[in-house]
Amino acid sequence: MAERTLPTVVVLGTTQTLAWASSYYLPAVLADAIARELALSTSWIFGAFSASLLISAFIGPRVGRQIDAVGGNGVLAGSNLVFAGGLALLAFARSPAMLCAAWIALGFGMGLGLYDSAFATLGRIYGKAARKPITGITLIAGFASTIGWPLTAWGASTLGWRETCLAWAAVHILLGLPLNWFLLPRPTARGPEAVAADKPVPIDKPMLLLAAAFASAWIVTAAMAAHCPRILEAAGASATEAIAAAALIGPSQVAARLLEAGFLSRFHPLVSARLATVTHPIGAAVVAVAGGGLTAGAFTVLHGLGNGVLTIARGTVPLALFGPDNYGYRLGLIGAPARILQAGAPFGFSLLIDRFGAGVLIASSALSAGALLVLCLLRVPKAPSGEQGGAT
Repeated sequence: MAERTLPTVVVLGTTQTLAWASSYYLPAVLADAIARELALSTSWIFGAFSASLLISAFIGPRVGRQIDAVGGNGVLAGSNLVFAGGLALLAFARSPAMLCAAWIALGFGMGLGLYDSAFATLGRIYGKAARKPITGITLIAGFASTIGWPLTAWGASTLGWRETCLAWAAVHILLGLPLNWFLLPRPTARGPEAVAADKPVPIDKPMLLLAAAFASAWIVTAAMAAHCPRILEAAGASATEAIAAAALIGPSQVAARLLEAGFLSRFHPLVSARLATVTHPIGAAVVAVAGGGLTAGAFTVLHGLGNGVLTIARGTVPLALFGPDNYGYRLGLIGAPARILQAGAPFGFSLLIDRFGAGVLIASSALSAGALLVLCLLRVPKAPSGEQGGAT
């Protein structure tokens, strides 16, 4: 299986890196420059970005249903066209209306082309054996910010932010589109699964529990992505210590995904997900006891480890619990609350930090603990004789 899945993992890992770097991670670098040139506040830019995340949440179930029916080649290739169009609109934006149009397009692009669609594509191709390929693409795309932020910053400083957006659009057309359309395997029709793709999916208790758990966990993810250095400074770290510590999140996520690909792969994905929700509260406790200076790195490493596994769990837990039938549609339904709440998390936590400083870690730890509690209400199915972990 490893030999057969490796080309697919490389293709999807590459296109996912491109998709994340040129959309989700774009405002962190370009927001100030765009706001200055269009005479808008930075908060206005991030408000438009949050609206784009809401769009991606609302179209997720329909996108998943389409992938269940025909596979992901067309959907992911279409996302490259939409991303390119949105980035071109952003490059030529001269007014708030054009800026909104650009982020609406990018919201549709994110709904079509980020992890949930990639996971659904792998589930449609490999069925229950998709756990390892899912882990593989997150290993590669885990470097999206590491690659994307420096490239975007370099482009903005040497070419200009508008030209940088056009360059990303060109990469979608010249690299992402042909990779997704020509090099992704097209799924063969599997009778029962093809028929199941047209059937309604009951919103049962396990689905509601998963949606609640992932929503709680991803609020924390979005909040830490936006505010981690600021929180560490409020806890007593210097600006240099806070930035250096925040830089450890990416490598920690990759390390966790290597652990998931190796040792943790012998267990059911629910076990991995439960462990992943524990690391953030432990890190917060370390900061509370010892302060945010020397322990800032310990906190970000622990947070990064948990977040790295949770990204994978978002795809592997539904696959293990429900199987490949209607997998893409289920991902869209389960992930919608997480995406909606994720959109408001940076703003909400900003208010909490202003009021409570590092005490905001109490709220984030409570959310992580809530996710753990909900995940513990789900039962790990017993593996059939001869199988390990019941997931693959």
